[in-house]
Amino acid sequence: MIAPHSRPAALPEHHPALQAFLSQAVPAVMGVLNVTPDSFSDGGHFTAPEQALAQARRMIAEGAEIIDLGAESTRPYGSQPISADEELQRLRPVLGDVVALGVPVSVDSMKASVIAWALGAGASIANDVWGLHRDPDMARVVAEHGAPVVVMHNRDTVDPTIDIIKDILAFFARSLEIAAKAGIPGGHIVLDPGIGFGKTPEQSMTVLARLGELQSFGLPLLVGASRKKFISTVTPSEPQQRLGGSIAAHLLATQRGARIIRAHDVAETVQALRVAAAIEEFR
Repeated sequence: MIAPHSRPAALPEHHPALQAFLSQAVPAVMGVLNVTPDSFSDGGHFTAPEQALAQARRMIAEGAEIIDLGAESTRPYGSQPISADEELQRLRPVLGDVVALGVPVSVDSMKASVIAWALGAGASIANDVWGLHRDPDMARVVAEHGAPVVVMHNRDTVDPTIDIIKDILAFFARSLEIAAKAGIPGGHIVLDPGIGFGKTPEQSMTVLARLGELQSFGLPLLVGASRKKFISTVTPSEPQQRLGGSIAAHLLATQRGARIIRAHDVAETVQALRVAAAIEEFR
């Protein structure tokens, strides 16, 4: 069943860029838009500004309520780090036109200087795949702009021997300490357990199975299982062949409290979430 949204009374109101879709019955879909040549699933498809803008329009028409714009591949295996200048060169021709489409735009970057530029240029949300841990200026930049931030769990190395839930809980606790020290309100924070990042496929599935334990922070959860490698360990498949597995994982995530689903296949994901919610109305 689609978990009802609730917010502890002690938390401040959600940031306006989050409030509308966090208060609705059906979880929101965040559409993935990578303007990169090397992302694991769609690298090179939307590097031209006109291609990126057309894809953003398509995803919004299909029901995406947020566009997540990334200009550096953060795939766990084989990605090549790039400079802030190169990342900005990829973002500058695209961001303004995507923002003008009228839905909140998050920018997926681990660099505070890139996030500072993007928030100043109209982006609404910072999406940090290192959960405020990696760039020491990230929390300050987010706080100064008064922006919401997606705090994602990550690890430099995969360790199959650890208790991954315990690791995530400790990571998020530290993220929230960093956020509080910088002056980021609790109502501006979304937690992402980082499916596929610094985790074995089995650990990613453990996180999805035990996602409800992460609700202990009283903050909204975002899950991005779209086309991830763990699906192929269950049913061998290439990234573009993992739609069924992605939807299964995302529906289970919403049952366990996820309020935002990050997906490549927006139309199919929106349909699945809406149909599941409609069926629940007949319980």
